[in-house]
Amino acid sequence: MKNSKFPTDSLNIHTELIMPGHTNPLGNLMGGNLLSWMDVACGISALKHSGHISVTASVDNVSFKLPIRVGDVVSIESHVTRAFSTSMEVLCEVHIQNIEDNTETLSHQAFMTFVALNKFGVKVEVPQIETQNEVEQKLYDGALRRRELRLVLAGKLDPKEAKNLKKIFLT
Repeated sequence: MKNSKFPTDSLNIHTELIMPGHTNPLGNLMGGNLLSWMDVACGISALKHSGHISVTASVDNVSFKLPIRVGDVVSIESHVTRAFSTSMEVLCEVHIQNIEDNTETLSHQAFMTFVALNKFGVKVEVPQIETQNEVEQKLYDGALRRRELRLVLAGKLDPKEAKNLKKIFLT
């Protein structure tokens, strides 16, 4: 595929050791700190993919399923799952690493959308994604449905025009 990149080309891994200054009075990581780190990690993935500064356009649901505690090591992995004209969907996964037993647990996951801009703040086209395996293809295919849902929820797309969401809106 011409003018395309692989999801692995945009892979970014950000690691943090949770310190007392990152936490609430219970010793758990404050959600705002995690969201900020996720946004930066995904922004770097979008930058790597597009070659341009990229700004956050949307963040899908982020559920805080597991507490992250002082002393935990957190890895935030992100990569572009699909590119549209000027926007990119980026998958962000947060893993808690237990240093004592060398295990890792997926604690948070979100999809974020970024738009690439030139130095004048004007949207620019981005390379497309070329998948290399079944997992990447599944994420790529699902990105179109997630995009339509975001647009419907934002009031930018009539549900009747959402071609990939018929099952959701026609029931």
